[in-house]
Amino acid sequence: MDTDAEISERDRSPDPVAGPEQRSRFALFSWLSGGGPWRRVGLLAAVCVTCVALLSAFVVQPFLIPSTSMENTFKVGDRVLVNKLAYRFGDAPQRGDVVVFDGTGSFVEEEPSSNPVTSLLRSAFAAVGLAEPAETDYVKRVVGVGGDRVTCCDKRGRIKVNGQPVDEDYLYPGDAPSQVPFDIVVPEGKLWVMGDHRSASRDSRDRLGAPGGGYVPEDKVIGRADWIGWPLNRLRSLHRPDVFARVPEPGAAHGSARGDG
Repeated sequence: MDTDAEISERDRSPDPVAGPEQRSRFALFSWLSGGGPWRRVGLLAAVCVTCVALLSAFVVQPFLIPSTSMENTFKVGDRVLVNKLAYRFGDAPQRGDVVVFDGTGSFVEEEPSSNPVTSLLRSAFAAVGLAEPAETDYVKRVVGVGGDRVTCCDKRGRIKVNGQPVDEDYLYPGDAPSQVPFDIVVPEGKLWVMGDHRSASRDSRDRLGAPGGGYVPEDKVIGRADWIGWPLNRLRSLHRPDVFARVPEPGAAHGSARGDG
């Protein structure tokens, strides 16, 4: 049995020396508590910004609509949420999908030069939908995929895909499917894209005869526009229209085609 003297001596002995893990925890606790509420608020804000940046980089990115080329599907100022996982696991863009893509090499010859600091700030704000996207980023609807023959137009003014007329009910009211006649075959691994407001859209048609022919490589697609997230009165999800459901798969031969790139 311990005597009173032994108990008293044990009580006066120093505490065990804290290990590195304990010291680091104590230092973190002291840093958080010593700085007051503003330090904790700042840390929380930094964590939130980091999470939003990671989400935007790999999962869903807000995209500010800067022009009228996709009316009435999108209006200027809409924040569209782009699903970056839509084509990440083997799926490919389909006819009717609205996609955001990097137009370098297809819609623009090369990326325009700009101030690195300005570009970084703009990219940061664009990543959360607070600034217009990069000048090389575009949003359009997929009308033809690899192997498709897309022509304009039949006697009723409709675009045909693989010989099947398509009634594009998403077009801007009063717009013709195209004022520019064309007859093209989409190369494998590429896309033929057009805006929904055809008379106000610079799309694949404008690049006919140019290097690349206006075709967008599938690997340049950033993601699929799946939702409108802002403003709240336009909050909705987007679905692939069924107007392409009757389009047959491309045949082995298409005959002659104009505008191949």
